[in-house]
Amino acid sequence: MAIDTTSDPHGRTLETVSTTFEVLNVLMENDGAKATEIAQALDLSRSAVYNHLTTLKEHEWIVNCDNEYRLSLKFHQFGIFVRNKSTLFSTAKPEVQKLAEETGETAHLATEQHGYQINLLKVTDKPAVADEYHTEKLQKVSYHHDTASGKAILAFLPPERVEAIIDKQGGLPRKTYNTIVDRDELLEDLEETRERGYAINDEEEIERLRAVGAPIRDNAGNVLGAVSVSGPTSRLKGKRFREELPETVMSTANIIELNLNMKNRITSADEPTPENP
Repeated sequence: MAIDTTSDPHGRTLETVSTTFEVLNVLMENDGAKATEIAQALDLSRSAVYNHLTTLKEHEWIVNCDNEYRLSLKFHQFGIFVRNKSTLFSTAKPEVQKLAEETGETAHLATEQHGYQINLLKVTDKPAVADEYHTEKLQKVSYHHDTASGKAILAFLPPERVEAIIDKQGGLPRKTYNTIVDRDELLEDLEETRERGYAINDEEEIERLRAVGAPIRDNAGNVLGAVSVSGPTSRLKGKRFREELPETVMSTANIIELNLNMKNRITSADEPTPENP
């Protein structure tokens, strides 16, 4: 990602930082890489790449294993710290665990940041279909349009934000034969989601896998995230898929919303005021 440095006296420093992040992205996307591979991927000289790698290694952000560079576990520490500091995560975690136990399926907690779906938690009550795939999702950002939690979030965002998210991800990439790839069709689906209060994923992300998701909102109606349940089409079908699970998922979302509201009230009450310093 090129940065314009013509009008910014500190632009060269910002450009260097930007390149460092690009190096980190290459290491993450490839699960490690050699300096020459990074240089080729970013169209940089090997000496320039080595400068970034040396700095990252000195600050313990990467490790060198047989001339292949990998991200260090320092990222794990930061990731866990950020997630655990999330009020949404700490409040929703016990309810997501209960949801998995009650349904016998895989329950998820997700939110939106920078236009992508961030998967905060996955709880499986028993060995689940596509378990490896869902575990991998926790390590990556995802698009919204092909998941139940993602569509539940999009449905309650401002229309201009939805358009910006679709544009940022380059449209609506197809995952399966059921993925919604037409913008107008997606907007209609989101309208239906708003009307009924929950979203469905009918083999739109993975074939033979369905999901039901509901938004988590604050008192002002702002969407904070979504909770969902996924499982194989052999179990998520008929009345269970269209009626029972939606009620259960929406109930879980409502409980999380109530608990968040109570936490916010307690926090507000503890804040000093002119009358109660």
